[in-house]
Amino acid sequence: MQENEAKEILDKLASRELEEYTISKEEFLAFRHFLLQREDFKHFRGIAQHGGEVVYQYLDEPRS
Repeated sequence: MQENEAKEILDKLASRELEEYTISKEEFLAFRHFLLQREDFKHFRGIAQHGGEVVYQYLDEPRS
């Protein structure tokens, strides 16, 4: 996954253009790298699925 693709997905989640987005097992580490660079990264919640996929959502309140 390229940085511009990850940034676009994260921006769409933050603006509520997307309600959730599923990341494949293969893309997870690259996506997470870009997610952790954001100031609002604690607003993102990743929910692990069977098979290694992760569903990301944006929360109004940051995680603790």
